[in-house]
Amino acid sequence: MYRVSPHQPTGGASAQPGRDSLGRSVGGGAAAPAGCSINDSVLHVLAVLAAALLFGTTGTSMALGPDDTTPLSVGAVRLVIGGTGLAIIAFVLARRHARHTAAPAPGFGVRPLGLMVLTGLCLALYQPLFFLGTERNGVAVGTVVALGSAPILAGLLEWVLTRRMPSTTWMMATALATVGVVLLGFGGEAAAAGGGGGGTDPIGLLASVGAGATFAVIANTQRRLLDEGWDPFTVVGSMGASSAVVSAFVLPFVDLSWLGTTSGLVMALWLGLATISIAYVMFTWGLGGLTAATAATLTLGEPLTASVLGIVVLGERLSALAIVGLVILAAGLALLAWGSRASRDPAPFAVEG
Repeated sequence: MYRVSPHQPTGGASAQPGRDSLGRSVGGGAAAPAGCSINDSVLHVLAVLAAALLFGTTGTSMALGPDDTTPLSVGAVRLVIGGTGLAIIAFVLARRHARHTAAPAPGFGVRPLGLMVLTGLCLALYQPLFFLGTERNGVAVGTVVALGSAPILAGLLEWVLTRRMPSTTWMMATALATVGVVLLGFGGEAAAAGGGGGGTDPIGLLASVGAGATFAVIANTQRRLLDEGWDPFTVVGSMGASSAVVSAFVLPFVDLSWLGTTSGLVMALWLGLATISIAYVMFTWGLGGLTAATAATLTLGEPLTASVLGIVVLGERLSALAIVGLVILAAGLALLAWGSRASRDPAPFAVEG
């Protein structure tokens, strides 16, 4: 999952003043990034959109994989492969970027190292929670709840930390998203042939919201690192590296027999390289040439992709109440994206999900 958290980076590819994740104004006007031709802008749009679509395949990929997988084992393998690849690519790009910028690198110490490791720990925790949510309630419901709760919880966390009131748009979006999640909780899948549709599984629902909560922490932590002048690729690469290390310690304690099958290996490589390594790099690069208005809209392609794949490819059937909940939750996300389209917004930094 990749969610957009608007903030004000000071040392990354884009350092425009604007609004924070609660919708508060934090600076002056910002136009589209300077130095980008129309062709370059198109490439940035395609990069962000492609990344969002890749992230949207995550839940369906696991559902189409071997039957004997577990959320913990899939998540651990995904990050060992994808986190390592992401770290290698991102650190190379960060080094190239450092050679072409005159801004001095921020000092490395215990605090920034701790924050970077924290993002990796949260990303590692996100994996089993996300996959448990999609396993219990289906890809469409599990993914949309996780993606819908992430920016809302990120805003709530920032509200608690800063004690500043959020914007009216953010509060309206939060209210809509909350109503949508509640309706999903009472709705769930439609009755299957020979069985009853007993509503959304509460454990799965909590897991999806928990996955969103881990990225609330990531969003706020990464924002602070970027505000201190850290390069976006350094930030995202450190998250990949630390998450891979954490996940490697999990591997001896999970059943990896499924990895010996062709379908299991293909699933692991896709989830790791495509939906982590490649998607993160494409998204981080793409954000450097886009305004928050464009990026916030493009990221809606992720929940849309997940929902379409869940219903069309996996044949998931939702109850009428759950469909209403999804629509209301989607409206909340759309309102949140629209609220970040003010011309004073900075380019956002994204968080995977």
